[in-house]
This record gives sequence, structure tokens and C-alpha cells, in this order.
Amino acid sequence: MSKSLIKNIKGAQHDKNMGNIDRLSRTSVGVIIAILYFTEVISGTLGIVLLSLATIFVLTSLISFCPLYTLFGIQTCPSNTKG
Repeated sequence: MSKSLIKNIKGAQHDKNMGNIDRLSRTSVGVIIAILYFTEVISGTLGIVLLSLATIFVLTSLISFCPLYTLFGIQTCPSNTKG
């Protein structure tokens, strides 16, 4: 990787576009799906797809930023703060 690319990745700042209720609900859904997958309540292709979705939910809630929200102009965060 080039040094400029690494610098851009490390220095990337996104505006937060997710509020606390949204973050909590995404985290809850992600954890529930993970529990259902690892206890083999859901399995197979559906289980893998849902587990991937759960991972995305948890990761986006941790950084308070959803890329799809920017495409659709959605913002559940009460104020637009840098983070």
C-alpha cells in the first residue's frame, strides 16, 4: 500500500449519522442474530447471510456511521458531529 493511501485511511473522518436509539437497536439485533446462529437455531446459507448482516450492524453502530444513510440522506443523529 502506498503511504498516501494509508494516510487517507487512517485520517478518514465521517460525520456521525446514527443516533443512540438507532445504535442500540442495531447492536441488539446483531447480538440476537449472532446468538441464534451460534446456538444453531439458524444455519446454512441463511445463517451466514444473517451473521454477515449482524456483523455489519454491530460495526456501523460502533462507529455511528452508516454508508447507506448517506446515499438516502437519512440521519438519526440529533446533531451532525464529527467523530
